[in-house]
Amino acid sequence: MSRGIYITANDKVIEQAIALMKSIRMYDSETPVVLIPYDDNYQKIASILTESYGVEIYQDLEFIDRLSNQLYQIFGEGFFARPNQFRKQACWFGPFEKFIYIDTDIVVFDKIIETTNYLDESDFICYDYQHKGGITNVFTPKIFADGVLEESDIQDLFNGGFWGARKNLISEETLYETFSECAAHPEYFDFSQKTSDQPIINYMILKKIPRRFNIVRRPGGAPGSWAGSKHFQVTGERQIVDPNVNQPLEYLHWAGIRIKPGCPYWEIWKYYRYLDEPMPDDESLQPKTKSNLWQTIKKIVGERF
Repeated sequence: MSRGIYITANDKVIEQAIALMKSIRMYDSETPVVLIPYDDNYQKIASILTESYGVEIYQDLEFIDRLSNQLYQIFGEGFFARPNQFRKQACWFGPFEKFIYIDTDIVVFDKIIETTNYLDESDFICYDYQHKGGITNVFTPKIFADGVLEESDIQDLFNGGFWGARKNLISEETLYETFSECAAHPEYFDFSQKTSDQPIINYMILKKIPRRFNIVRRPGGAPGSWAGSKHFQVTGERQIVDPNVNQPLEYLHWAGIRIKPGCPYWEIWKYYRYLDEPMPDDESLQPKTKSNLWQTIKKIVGERF
């Protein structure tokens, strides 16, 4: 296949995966989407996505397990809080010649596969302002002080939730070699907030792929994408504009933000999740907390006695 989209998900993120796929299919009914299971608990979400949105399951599940386990073991047992994040590296070896990877805590506002057009002139693309926030959650200053990377490389830092590339640009051996390099020098990477793959994958792209392009640097600029940005202007149920460049967003990413009533741009996410479904009230969508559970138990007990 010439181009397509990869996502990862399991049964714990069913709601987010549905919202993402509804937004993708709203603007694009044809582009193939492949699910890389986040773990073995994915049967329910796989059934929903395949039946309702034409999503396919990554064919070689044994390869995904082997790849992610070997990458995890390079750093040693227990080093990473979320080792299954490495499973997305199967993107390099899947069916698409050109692809984008999208996290499930994202909704899109356009035919997002068109971003792969930038791969005509580049080998790797990203689309965010991660670099504006400095090197937190990616590197420590020591990696620049020791000359491993140049200060100018900071402008190419990216968020691991949305990126695109060409198939086989990174080999399996390159992945193992890169992880080994990083494991030998953990002092170069910022794992303080329990991030897993983002520091290592940024390092790999910076060191191995010179023809890379961040879409926000296109002529005329490009909009942001992080839901933590407060300056975006919502102009409709599914329209949101970045006034800094006077352009509509192409996607919105709730990275590091729990998607629930009251979160930033909640109405946008809710619109896509319940597209073509009855719209529930926010109270019914509030996450169940331990205190709420205890209150329910007390109420039941009180009613009985």
